Amino acid sequence: MGDTELLIDAMAGQLRDLLTERGIADPVLVGIHTGGVWIAERLRQRLGITAPLGQLDVSFYRDDFSRVGVNPHIRPSELPFDIEGRHLVLVDDVLNTGRTVRAALNELFDYGRPASVLLAVLVDRGGRQLPIEANVVGTRMNPPDNQNVQLNGPDPLQLTFQTSS
Repeated sequence: MGDTELLIDAMAGQLRDLLTERGIADPVLVGIHTGGVWIAERLRQRLGITAPLGQLDVSFYRDDFSRVGVNPHIRPSELPFDIEGRHLVLVDDVLNTGRTVRAALNELFDYGRPASVLLAVLVDRGGRQLPIEANVVGTRMNPPDNQNVQLNGPDPLQLTFQTSS
């Protein structure tokens, strides 16, 4: 088992404790494409959650959509359950500025009003531009601004670092 799988094990333990502490017995997991979906599926298995996995592609909800254009790899969002009044766990691979999570929340609220939303991320790399904080974190890193943290997968899942020019 690689380091990434150990981080996901730690996340599953944190999430299990948090759900118990809050008295949440039937959460649903929603992964943000693509890395968040891979992590959410592993968390779902480790926690024994039987509800289907939700998947979001936030491309059209991003605040930089008009600047960067259409992502060539857009996938349809799938929420195979009613989110109204449900407890959701939103899962992403890397939390940096908070803009992807903001876009995901905007999209989720177009589907309904959940009872609560918890945020679980594999890597929190700081650099926030919005006041968004994860409830569950696999690891915290502070790489240089010119270095991107990326999750490759789905099998095996591996964190890589790429320097941008």
